[in-house]
Amino acid sequence: MAIYHEIDYIFALGMIFAFLDAWNIGANDVANSFATSVSSRSLTLAQAMMIATVMEFTGALTVGARVSDTIRSKIVLPSAFADQPGVLALGMLCALIGSSTWLTVATFIGLPVSTTHCIVGGVIGMGIATVGVDNVAWGWNDKGVAQIVASWVIAPAIAGCFAAVIFSVTKYGVLKRSNPVKYGFIMVPIYFGITSAILTMLIVWKGAASLDLDDWNAAQICGTIFGVAGAVMLIVILFFLPWLHRKLVLNDWTLRGYHVFLGPLLLKRGPVPDAPEGANLDIVQDYYRGHATREDLEAAHINEDTIKDMEHFRAQKEVLESGTPDDIEAAKAKIAASGKALADVEKKDAGPWYLPKNIGKMMLAAFLHGVTKDVIEEQNRDGRLAGNMVDMHARAAHFDNKAEHLYSFLQVLTAATSSFAHGANDVSNAIGPLSTIFLVWNTGTIASKAPVPLWVLAYGGSGIVIGLWTYGYNIMRNLGNRLTLMSPTRGFSMELGSAVTVVMATRLSLPVSTTQCIVGATMGVALCNGDYRALNWRMVAWCYSGWILTLPIAGIISGCFMGIIINAPTWSGMAAA
Repeated sequence: MAIYHEIDYIFALGMIFAFLDAWNIGANDVANSFATSVSSRSLTLAQAMMIATVMEFTGALTVGARVSDTIRSKIVLPSAFADQPGVLALGMLCALIGSSTWLTVATFIGLPVSTTHCIVGGVIGMGIATVGVDNVAWGWNDKGVAQIVASWVIAPAIAGCFAAVIFSVTKYGVLKRSNPVKYGFIMVPIYFGITSAILTMLIVWKGAASLDLDDWNAAQICGTIFGVAGAVMLIVILFFLPWLHRKLVLNDWTLRGYHVFLGPLLLKRGPVPDAPEGANLDIVQDYYRGHATREDLEAAHINEDTIKDMEHFRAQKEVLESGTPDDIEAAKAKIAASGKALADVEKKDAGPWYLPKNIGKMMLAAFLHGVTKDVIEEQNRDGRLAGNMVDMHARAAHFDNKAEHLYSFLQVLTAATSSFAHGANDVSNAIGPLSTIFLVWNTGTIASKAPVPLWVLAYGGSGIVIGLWTYGYNIMRNLGNRLTLMSPTRGFSMELGSAVTVVMATRLSLPVSTTQCIVGATMGVALCNGDYRALNWRMVAWCYSGWILTLPIAGIISGCFMGIIINAPTWSGMAAA
């Protein structure tokens, strides 16, 4: 059929606001997958960006919504617009405007919200403005608004319970044992198998429609899940455990990452040679650096509120114990100084920005603006929502760093696969309405299910990736350590608990949000510290306010735009009269 040129402007505006919506999904929602990994130091921000780029875009392009069962068919029936397809296209544009506008505001103020519920609110608003309240699905059986409201409580509670169970098993089965690394070696292959099985279920079940797996029987699905889990466990046992044994048990300072491919051959590598003078003997990083314990605070005799840089304090503490008298005096002065004073250094004036030697540097700095941020340092800054973070973190136990290191690899696996599933599914929040507009513009017809062109999927995936790279750090710094103390074992438990909840919700057709799941999982793990003050309740309330406000605000913006446009007087007709 011929292109519906009367709505060219709607298609053009739809492209703009769909990209803005996808940009905000990357800036706001992708933090759910990587905030815990970056905050626990399992990944640097740059590493998280690169992994997310590959996983989000691949998920969106290869698994994401090849057949778009769009949100309009769940909330407002397309049949209501059968005689006026242009009105449906206009409605989807208004839904995108409402969703992207609120997401932009929420992302700017650092408010984590559900992008799914945001676009649902936009569709509800335009539905009320066009076909009325009665034609919107409100009830539970209709999979409508009632389920969304219920998910504000159900999703965090279920995710919190799963994460708490996973962390408790890890805590008492590994971390609190006399030899945590030994028991970690036993548990890590099992955890890799369980994690792979659950994340395979996440892809198979949540991406079933787009993967054309609807015709698979139970035997095929179970075979795939257990086959992947078994294969991953075998690889871990044959290749990963020998490498970890050399690194963590024998303290092999010569070991490199690529040696993991040697597998069993590493067991015959021989004794570890003596290290030359000046060699770096730090086998694993300190995952708790910069976070004081209660003992640290008491030993320092400094009020918690005045300690601005605990990482620097720990470095100076070593000087106090073994330095010269002059060094000790200098260390005391630095400990008493504020974080700002410690950070102030003289910088040589490089001249105005428009000099040729500065333009290239300025452009590179602008391009990498969202990657060079120190998220952990940003999280440690004072603020109304941050509360007394030093005291909150001090209430959480510190565990063996080598045992924590074992779980950093698991956390990367859960974060990467969750990111793939996010790109595969949540990209439809932006390109679902756009695909509807494109269908109407390209054919002039309406269909409840419309094939999504590959370029639309790539367009949405690109928007998500650009949003993550340019502004993803803003939400990351409000999650993670600002909710509770992060470490690899805690982050792994949170991400796996969240993934289990998403899998269950998918099978039960409950519309849960990844934001709600990860926040609930964080709450569950934080409470396992046995102290309710180890959780930042201000930030929890901030997150809940975002969930509650999202639906009505996006709906009001969308509904107002739609109502004004379709009820506006026809000025050209009046002039002719």
